[in-house]
Amino acid sequence: MKSSVTSHRGRPRSFDEREALEAALSVFWKHGYEGASLAHLTRAMGINRPSLYAAFGNKEELFRRALDHYTAATASLHESALRQPTARAAVAKFLLTAADSSGGGKNPRGCLLVQSALVCGSAGEAVKQELIGRRAAARAAWRKRFQKAKVDGDLPADADPSALARYLSAIMAGMAVEAVNGADRTELRQLAELALLAFPG
Repeated sequence: MKSSVTSHRGRPRSFDEREALEAALSVFWKHGYEGASLAHLTRAMGINRPSLYAAFGNKEELFRRALDHYTAATASLHESALRQPTARAAVAKFLLTAADSSGGGKNPRGCLLVQSALVCGSAGEAVKQELIGRRAAARAAWRKRFQKAKVDGDLPADADPSALARYLSAIMAGMAVEAVNGADRTELRQLAELALLAFPG
């Protein structure tokens, strides 16, 4: 989407908001919220600070917009996994697809929601809480899926849907950290397959 804003010299400047947002997303993904300076962001986005403020508000609002863009792009992975016929198949699809996408390629390694939260200090507390909330929403969706599986007899009667959802969240976070540390697609898939060995069903 093209946006026309006024630069600090008073001249209108047009740019593609979607492209600028994707560039900002990449910077936040690589450096985290606090590590992404305004200089990093404006350089990657190809705009000046007044243009950034006019189009996106402050840095925190830009980050929230980037998060919305990121979660919209990854929503299909969650939805496709949740629709699998069994809980085990759902978890397998989720972990293995995440391993494939996190282990290098056109996007930065790892997971934006995990990496940004790890490097948030007190100055970024509001952002940290936003990230915690979004990860909690994802856990809630998996808890609901596991509850259904338990009712359907797909999971054992003593299975704990909340614990399983937290286990899946922890595995995903660990894989994201390993990806940032250099684990490739094959290594991440090995981790996913090992995690599946502990999954009931």
